[in-house]
Amino acid sequence: MGCVENLGYDVLLSMASFKECREYIEKHYTEIYYVDPGFKLFEKRMIGIPPIAIALEGSVVILPYTKPCHGTFLLRVDSEEAAAMIRSKARKKP
Repeated sequence: MGCVENLGYDVLLSMASFKECREYIEKHYTEIYYVDPGFKLFEKRMIGIPPIAIALEGSVVILPYTKPCHGTFLLRVDSEEAAAMIRSKARKKP
């Protein structure tokens, strides 16, 4: 994901599990997509336990991000380009 500090993010959850991030997204958002580990977003491949849930609110992307030695965080990042790419390549929640 490039340097996360350059994304202009908000932290929604910190030190969370992949399951907690997925459950939070499924509870709080309606436009939800699923990807597999290795899905490329923000120039980096995502890691996690499949399915990895990503939510969208317009141009805002809500995604789990794992920082080695620091744990997994649920981030909110405004990126029209990333949102459009997710809509075109990821699996939408039925």
